[in-house]
Amino acid sequence: MNRYNLKKTTHSGITKKLVSQCALWMVFWAVTVFVTAFVGAWICAQIRWDYNSFIYKALSLIHDCILVIIPTLILAGWIFIFCILLRKSFSYFDKIVYESEKLVNIDNGQINLPPEMKDIQDTMNALREDVIKNRMLAREAEQRKNDLVLYLAHDLKTPLTSIIGYLTLLNAEPDISVESRAKYTGIALEKAQRLEQLINEFFEITRFNMQTLTLEPERINLSLMLEQTMSEFLPIFKEHSLTSSAEIQPDVEMICDPDKLERVFDNLLRNAVNYSYKNSTVSLAMIADNEKITVAVRNHGKTIPKEKLEKIFEQFFRIDSARQSDTGGAGLGLAIAKEIVVRHGGSISASSENENTVFTVVLPTVPNFQSYGE
Repeated sequence: MNRYNLKKTTHSGITKKLVSQCALWMVFWAVTVFVTAFVGAWICAQIRWDYNSFIYKALSLIHDCILVIIPTLILAGWIFIFCILLRKSFSYFDKIVYESEKLVNIDNGQINLPPEMKDIQDTMNALREDVIKNRMLAREAEQRKNDLVLYLAHDLKTPLTSIIGYLTLLNAEPDISVESRAKYTGIALEKAQRLEQLINEFFEITRFNMQTLTLEPERINLSLMLEQTMSEFLPIFKEHSLTSSAEIQPDVEMICDPDKLERVFDNLLRNAVNYSYKNSTVSLAMIADNEKITVAVRNHGKTIPKEKLEKIFEQFFRIDSARQSDTGGAGLGLAIAKEIVVRHGGSISASSENENTVFTVVLPTVPNFQSYGE
């Protein structure tokens, strides 16, 4: 149950209390009127009256109209009691409205309601704490995004300057040697590829912010997909002086969106490549049982501090805050991976100690697709 949804007993607690008070006071008033009338009649019967006195005539008139007076007194009392309690109930609403402003103006302190509204007070304070937390996370995410755009804008200029410089040299020196021409052309191509990568990162940021993630499930052989993904990474492993290891349980099938799930493992493997020591091993293991499928990607590299592990799946968060060119990314890969895994009803986590980092994906064997934004 959502912790902001009060139980039925909480929703109706104040109402029940007001109704109980109203009923109690009404009964008390009715009994008081009857007892007062009875006691008054008994006392009057004990007194020897002067039949011509004003008091006797007034009491006689009351006695004659007693069947009208008693119900009238009771009804008037009930109306008065009802008005008092109605005003009290409205004061509760006023208090809630007044205190609810603290959900927006969070600098005004904790929400304080009358003791009988403690459950509502606790719920509103919990909501207020989440508002504070979400605002802080939003500010941090926005700051990281702004920093990222600033870094990317700066990085765009560097390869572009190199490309213009080397192309200018080629254009200015038509008689340049074949070796120099090949060297300049190669450097310009390398910088152009880096420029393309940075531009793609800009598009990645835009797509992640604007897209609605829609799954297209189908039954696949997950074992074959993971084996194929690992084989596609062999050239990348070789380029980065890495070896690979795969322990994949055969013939594991599941219903999922294969393109998006493949992106999860692609992101995890690329992350492992970028942050692995040279001449180390990147391993992938997959096991399954009747309830879940567990996939783990392990690499040997610098230990990730605990405070960074807690934020590693947030948008625009980068492990490498220095943004080295060879590992510089938009900080979206792991955030997108988490979104996809959660949409499949699974979970993703990371651990890092003794220069070993492991990303673990747990997926349900039985499909449990989540709605967007849950």
